[in-house]
Amino acid sequence: MIYFDNVSKIYSDSSSALDNVTLTIHPKEFVSIVGHSGAGKTTLLKMVLAEDRPTSGTVLFESTNIHTLRRSKLHQYRRKIGAIFQDFRLLPNKTAYENIAFAMEMVGRSDDEIAVDVPYVLEMVDLGNKMWNFPHELSGGEKQRVAIARAIVNQPDVVIADEPTGSLDPINTYDIVQILKKINDLGTTVILTTHNKGVIDSLGKRVVTMEKGRVIRDDPTGKYVL
Repeated sequence: MIYFDNVSKIYSDSSSALDNVTLTIHPKEFVSIVGHSGAGKTTLLKMVLAEDRPTSGTVLFESTNIHTLRRSKLHQYRRKIGAIFQDFRLLPNKTAYENIAFAMEMVGRSDDEIAVDVPYVLEMVDLGNKMWNFPHELSGGEKQRVAIARAIVNQPDVVIADEPTGSLDPINTYDIVQILKKINDLGTTVILTTHNKGVIDSLGKRVVTMEKGRVIRDDPTGKYVL
């Protein structure tokens, strides 16, 4: 469970990114977070990733305050989170296989595990035939599927997807959303931010709407309402 307890974030220029946010995300849930640019969506995700610290309030993961973790414990915590971004963030000099293998190497997985798990996750995202292609040889949708495979290969408890379809066409957007739903069906918590109304309306999952750093709606099976 992820729990935001009265979390606020005020930056040095006095701008407020989060304003007394209280929010619970349950295990195995699929939650979409929507709102206009500047609403606080990305700051909320950065809090979960422990990339940013609240000015006040507490962010808990399984009853642990993640912002009080020591560095060694913080690395262990981050292994529980898989992250997907709009700009893919693939290593350009590594193939699809090597990009995913690198994520496994970073957490100490063995060569045998890598040899089994990398082809498995590439098949899961329908890229088994692109294993040895470099990022520049892949389409935008294929790059994002490699990024998803990399995010899930270490079997995280939570996958964070920050505008993962923002630069994709409708067909690739549909494919990415279906993969995220599959990941959720397998028991992984998914937190999605998106501006895409069609994606939100098609999911039929929980929708949290933010405005000016506040949660203004929280609908169990909501639609995109702004």
